[in-house]
Amino acid sequence: MKIYDILDETFSALLSNKVRSGLTVLGIVIGISSVISMLAIGNGSQASIESSIQSIGSNLLIVSPGSQRRIGGDISAGRGSAKTLILADATAVSDSVSNIKAVAADVSGRYQVTAKGTNTNTQVVGTVAEYSEVKNVSINLGRFIGEQDVKNNSKVAVLGSSVSEDLFASSSNPVGQIIRINKIEFKVVGVTTAKGGNGMNSQDNMIYIPISTAQKFMTGSNYLSTINISVNDSENMTTAQNDITELLLSRHKISDPTKADFSIMNQTDILSSASSITGTFTALLGAIAGISLVVGGIGIMNMMLMTVTERTREIGLRKAIGAKRRDVSTQFLVEAIILTMFSGVIGILLGWFISWIVSTFASIETAVTLSSVLLAFGTSTIIGIIFGYYPARRASALNPIEALRYE
Repeated sequence: MKIYDILDETFSALLSNKVRSGLTVLGIVIGISSVISMLAIGNGSQASIESSIQSIGSNLLIVSPGSQRRIGGDISAGRGSAKTLILADATAVSDSVSNIKAVAADVSGRYQVTAKGTNTNTQVVGTVAEYSEVKNVSINLGRFIGEQDVKNNSKVAVLGSSVSEDLFASSSNPVGQIIRINKIEFKVVGVTTAKGGNGMNSQDNMIYIPISTAQKFMTGSNYLSTINISVNDSENMTTAQNDITELLLSRHKISDPTKADFSIMNQTDILSSASSITGTFTALLGAIAGISLVVGGIGIMNMMLMTVTERTREIGLRKAIGAKRRDVSTQFLVEAIILTMFSGVIGILLGWFISWIVSTFASIETAVTLSSVLLAFGTSTIIGIIFGYYPARRASALNPIEALRYE
């Protein structure tokens, strides 16, 4: 048979029973669109998490006071809440450890902030000038904390973009205005560029003041919340982490590393763990959505078996006038493949549309990737071949004489 004849007969057969063909197409469309949209949500979530982690700095090591609790071990101070790190530790790391790009110590806490009748409760970070480089903080208006501000215990503040909008009208320039943090007056000298993200740890929801001012007027001590360290190259992360560990153990006069009164988090490890978790989550979503594809494939096989039964006499007549088994099997197999490929195209478009709706109206980041589109389309074609093969083989195996007698 010629290709034109096969296609002509295929479309005639499929259009002869539009309702049944439509319902079969619907099953595959739902499966394909589910796979596309679920993978898009998973990929979008993974990209969003990775972006959030990378936005806080590049090649970052974070030293926190207090050791981690170990299973079966003694109860130790909670990580981040203990008082074991001081500014001299940060200075020692900057001066003594190689492969370090910049070091920024900070002390943080939540305080009530007021300005001209407005108020908010937000995170206040006392830090140094290097913080903007280490944590990738960019300035939209004014400037960041300077070295002179730290030396002079200056009462100046840099507002995160969201805090600026909360305290002042979004259209106004707050630089030069006065705010009160814990009832102490500070002059606004800058506003950061919005990074996006929500929650307490979002840089948009923070206020930055000189670390010396924070220690003198806020905490009343010289202890630190964290030491943030930017390494000059990702390949040197592990080496730098080991060197910092040895230095701080020596400074704190601790001989047993298991009893360290600090802990170090490696941004690369955090990113790897987050990527692994989100990757598993994405695969799970795709697998769940893929079940509907299998159901749709069963629907195609069911339809094709019914078609074989209805067209038994037609098959017998074709074979009686010289049609070969290959011609008959090809005819039915092409019908199944075209049905699934057509369903795949519609399913991809519907999946993309669903992803767009989720991203636009539900504020959930989605990412439709070429690999997910190829996976869904390829899967639909394979399903057409697999679930169309048996009905096609059954049709080609019919005895022409018995087929002609079929009522």
